[in-house]
Amino acid sequence: MSNRRELRLRRHRRVRKKVAGTAQRPRLNVFRSSRHIYAQVIDDTQGRTLASASTLDAEVLQGGRATATVEAAHRVGETVARRLLAAGVSQVVFDRGGYLYHGRVAAVADGARSVGLQF
Repeated sequence: MSNRRELRLRRHRRVRKKVAGTAQRPRLNVFRSSRHIYAQVIDDTQGRTLASASTLDAEVLQGGRATATVEAAHRVGETVARRLLAAGVSQVVFDRGGYLYHGRVAAVADGARSVGLQF
């Protein structure tokens, strides 16, 4: 019997067969733990991370609020989008990391879109 992590990794590998980031359109990857959410933008052709943000960043935390919320995930999406736009990239491909596009994962995408990042 497979556990939940193995099943998520299997879904992630299946999605990664089709989703790849380029210099013009890097991959916005999301990782969700029980306490935090992490987002990073990756150029797979060079193997470089262009921008990243998480609920551990002081800019996102803003006074020690709860980190495992949809609101915090939205702020992570906004922060990573601002950092990427400052680097000169405005389009990404979204990699949900094997998670359902729901709740905190969707909030990261919505936050990034609200700043002006195009998917």
